[in-house]
Amino acid sequence: MAYKVIHYINQFFANIGGEEMAHIAPEIREGAVGPGLGLNQQFKGEAEIIATVVCGDSYFNENIEAATTKIIDLIKDYQADLFIAGPAFNAGRYGTACGTICKAVQDKLNIPTLTGMYIENPGADMFKKEVYIIETSNAATGMRKALPKIGSLAMKIVKGEDILDAKTEGYMLRGIRKNYFADKIGAERAVDMLVKKLTGEEYTTEYPMPEFDRVNPGAAIKDLSKARIALVTSGGIVPKGNPDHIESSSASKYGKYEISKVSDLTSAEYETAHGGYDPVYANEEPDRVLPLDVLRDLEKEGVIGSIHPYFYTTVGNGTAVKSAKAFSEEIAGKLLNDGVDAVILTST
Repeated sequence: MAYKVIHYINQFFANIGGEEMAHIAPEIREGAVGPGLGLNQQFKGEAEIIATVVCGDSYFNENIEAATTKIIDLIKDYQADLFIAGPAFNAGRYGTACGTICKAVQDKLNIPTLTGMYIENPGADMFKKEVYIIETSNAATGMRKALPKIGSLAMKIVKGEDILDAKTEGYMLRGIRKNYFADKIGAERAVDMLVKKLTGEEYTTEYPMPEFDRVNPGAAIKDLSKARIALVTSGGIVPKGNPDHIESSSASKYGKYEISKVSDLTSAEYETAHGGYDPVYANEEPDRVLPLDVLRDLEKEGVIGSIHPYFYTTVGNGTAVKSAKAFSEEIAGKLLNDGVDAVILTST
């Protein structure tokens, strides 16, 4: 008899819709849906997706406790052998939902779980030590490469086979170390690595050290009433029509726009280019993302000295860390040259 698998996907992969349908509550469908059809092929008859849970990304992240409780209730009677979520690639809310529901299923139903996402997905940092997460590319174009890895590890999990190291199996490091018998003693292996390092050869450490990206906080502003404040956002607020064509995902650029004579960002003149959240509320009132109206009030009241006459904007959705770092360095340099004392940096 085939192992029973339950699959979790969002509204997009269920072919319900994009951000306009991200509010839908959890529902369950019999059998495989969307990427689940490809997963079934990877199981080669040894396992089968018996049901698919669908939930909108916005709904899950805005109602985490209620959504989790509902999904647990929907699947508890299926007596599944495995629960798979995603893959979520670099979709942040989807990744967070996949990690959250996988951990809940493990803890509350004692069912093993598995998901997949890009290494920079916030869900990866949140759950990689608690849930098996197959490392994927940053976009759904990598689905064909992701599904075989998920399928392979899934079958090992349900069969109770030994799970090998992260590099071999393709999952993210979980911080778990196991003793094993090696061909060479530690001293010999250490010397081998040292020789390779000295000669410029490729080598892999057996004890990777954590990397911490630390940022020293800036000094406090002594007198706000004399400070020049700038607005910067990764929420994608742009002049109507997106004149610089900033991408809705994986942005390759940022924009700089004058606001010296603007006191309110109206829906008639501004909108969001962001493709990673429901744009309705941001388009209705762009100040919700870039609070120029409130800042103008503070300027009139003398709480702050002045507002920088330009704001900078880009889209954080799926944008690579390398690109974001380059944007920030360029923008910071320009702001410093313009005598800006502080920045209000908003997201979504």
